[in-house]
Amino acid sequence: MSRKSGAAAVVEAVAVALTIGPAAPAGAVTGTWKNCTSVNKKYPHGVGKVKARDRTSGRPVTTFRKSDSLYAQAMRANKGLDRDKDGIACEKR
Repeated sequence: MSRKSGAAAVVEAVAVALTIGPAAPAGAVTGTWKNCTSVNKKYPHGVGKVKARDRTSGRPVTTFRKSDSLYAQAMRANKGLDRDKDGIACEKR
């Protein structure tokens, strides 16, 4: 391999990297977990831990999607989805 072909390979690799673009930042909020409006489109009553109980002075929401893994995914993407920190993200009647 000549020096010229090695340099050409480096230039080509850089060009490919620039074309692909940077990866999304680790804390980027995407898709379903962007905000409660987008969560409620897929999960109308929110998502929560299996044993979570809605903290409310009124009638509690019990129809949320119960899934520890979905709740964890939501919290990794956007901790603001569970404002009252009751283990249910975007609860809605």
